[in-house]
Amino acid sequence: MSTPQAPVIFIHGLWLHSTSWRNWAELFSDAGYQTDSPEWPGVPEDLEQARQHPEYQAGKGLGEVIEHHAQYLASFDAKPVVIGHSFGGLVAQSLLGKGLAAAAVAIDPAPIKGVLPLPLAQLRSAAPVLANPLNRNKVFRLNKKQFRYAFGNAISEQESDQLHDKWTIPSTNKPLFDAAIANFNPKAASKVDTKRGDREPLLIISGTQDHTVPDAVSRAAYKLYRHSPAVTELMQFDRGHSITVDHGWREVAEASMDWLKAQGL
Repeated sequence: MSTPQAPVIFIHGLWLHSTSWRNWAELFSDAGYQTDSPEWPGVPEDLEQARQHPEYQAGKGLGEVIEHHAQYLASFDAKPVVIGHSFGGLVAQSLLGKGLAAAAVAIDPAPIKGVLPLPLAQLRSAAPVLANPLNRNKVFRLNKKQFRYAFGNAISEQESDQLHDKWTIPSTNKPLFDAAIANFNPKAASKVDTKRGDREPLLIISGTQDHTVPDAVSRAAYKLYRHSPAVTELMQFDRGHSITVDHGWREVAEASMDWLKAQGL
C-alpha cells in the first residue's frame, strides 16, 4: 500500500506521555501512514526523563502548547492529519481551525471556548489542580486513586493501576487554568472559529463513561460546529478517559482510520 500524502500526528493530553500513542502509531504505520507523536514543549521525549524533570514544563500554557505544535506541523510539505486526546483534542481542533491540518480527530477533547456544560465529574477530575490557585505555574502528576477516577473508571482497578505506572507523567497545570477561564477571556487560546466553512474534516469521539471530559462536554463541542458546512461528525463509545490506552484502544483507532479513509485520506 502506498503511503498517503498526509502524515498522521498524534497529540496527547495532560498526564500521559507521547509514548502512550505507541500502539496507535504501529497500527497506522502498518497501514502505510507516516506517523509521529511530538512531545509538549519542555517535556523530554524519554518517559523516565519526563518523570524526573517535570520542572522543564512548569508554567507552559495552552497558547504555548498550540504554537509549539503549529510550528511542528508547518515543517511538513503536506498538511498532516492530527489525532489528539483530551487537551490534545483541543489542540487538534485549534490546528484544524488555523488551516494547518488535513483533518482532525478529537478524542474526548478538552473544551474549546464556548463549551458551557461543566459536569460535576469533570470538576472532581480537575479539582486536585484547580482547587488551589497557587498551582497555576506548577506541575502535577495524578496518583493512582486520582487516575482511577479521572481515567480508569470504566476499566478494572488492576488495569487502571497498570496504565498509571506505564504511561503517566507530571504535567503543567496552566492549561487547566487557561481552559477554566476561557469563556471569560476574549483572547483565550482555546478559541476556535467553529463557523468556518472552508476547513478540513473534523471527527469528535466521545467516551460516554468519561469523567474528565464527560459526554455532555464532547456533544456541546460538536454542536458548536453546527453552523459550519464543513464535515463534522460525532462518534460515541461506551468508554472512559483511558479510551486511547486501555485494552479497547484498537476499536477506536480502527474507527478513526476508517473515518479518515472515508474522507479520502
